[in-house]
Amino acid sequence: MTITVTLESIKQAAKTMKGHLVRTPIVECLELGELIQGKVYLKLENLQVTNSFKPRGAFIKMSQLSATQRERGVVAMSAGNHAQGVAYYAKKLGIPAVIIMPINTPVAKIDRTEALGAKVILFGADLSESAEKAQDLIESKGLTLIHPYDDAAIIAGQGTVALEMMEDIPSLDTLIIPVGGGGLAAGMSIAAKALKPDIHIYGVQSTYCPAMIQAIYPERWFMPHDDGTPPIAEGITVTKPGVLTREILKNKLHDMIAVGENQIETAIDYLLTHVKIVAEGAGATGIAALLTEPELFIGKNVGVVICGANIDSRILSSIALRSLVRQGKMVRLQIHIYDAPGVMSKFSKIIGDNGGNIFELNHQRLFSLIGAKMAEIDTIVETRNIDHAKKIIEKLQENGFPTRLID
Repeated sequence: MTITVTLESIKQAAKTMKGHLVRTPIVECLELGELIQGKVYLKLENLQVTNSFKPRGAFIKMSQLSATQRERGVVAMSAGNHAQGVAYYAKKLGIPAVIIMPINTPVAKIDRTEALGAKVILFGADLSESAEKAQDLIESKGLTLIHPYDDAAIIAGQGTVALEMMEDIPSLDTLIIPVGGGGLAAGMSIAAKALKPDIHIYGVQSTYCPAMIQAIYPERWFMPHDDGTPPIAEGITVTKPGVLTREILKNKLHDMIAVGENQIETAIDYLLTHVKIVAEGAGATGIAALLTEPELFIGKNVGVVICGANIDSRILSSIALRSLVRQGKMVRLQIHIYDAPGVMSKFSKIIGDNGGNIFELNHQRLFSLIGAKMAEIDTIVETRNIDHAKKIIEKLQENGFPTRLID
């Protein structure tokens, strides 16, 4: 397949989108810079229109449509950020838009896409099946496909991210870019390599779905999960990477890094608590790579793309609390007490006097193997760290309350 994306087409895309999209800020993260003894800059595409980079490519593609194509309308298959990007600019440009979403797409994503003016059709168990419906509409209605990644105009639009980064921080010598279908990384690598041929570019995927790694480096193998657990970085869970993007990345990337679910979760929490930035799973994979393999970036000037922020608030809350558990700042204790009036207030006072805060408490009399005159308390306690938690346990035991830490 002929590669038709160049630095000039990316520059033209930047001119076209001027005044229509946000030129997102790039900010230095001093703490991450200390980690690698260099400098780390975050490109905040989470602040872009619809809170992801996707509108860049969607706008460029739709701005190139003929009058006939605009009148007939466009179609896209997506369960998330691409859907919203297409819907947003289709409405702005007065183009009818149909988005095909898998039937299990969360209602919140469906509602957001419809609120932006697009017609949503639920079809198929996954995006590959949704693509079949999109093809039907292309053939029967004459709609134009706005592909999420494997299209020269889309790639050029996404490449403007690197153009802005290199203009704002010319000293960048390394880029870390999340990779799903590869549109963002392909466009950015074309622009960055043209401007600075010796720059190192790392793509990042989740071990849950390392399809691009397997396509480019078939000698590597990361077995995807098969336990039915939904991935936290669903935005880059693309089982069929692009043909055009694959060829570009083969020639442009220095390497690709795979990060696990726990590492991505840690990166989301790191951005939230240390940098005060909200990122979705895909948007945090670059930070996950940096935290997991900092030795690759020692002494470098690194640019990391935070590519999106569309994460469910419940999931974000859960990640923050789970992080406190991993740090020992939220512990679960099982306490045995004599079941009599006033006893609960005694062990509660011991916890409070020693700086702990009871977050949750369950008093169990029936479903326990201890004596009939005893009760089992299952409590979650906020602490400063695991050592602080152990001191609280010691004080409880010293005062006659058998206590154990539940992992």
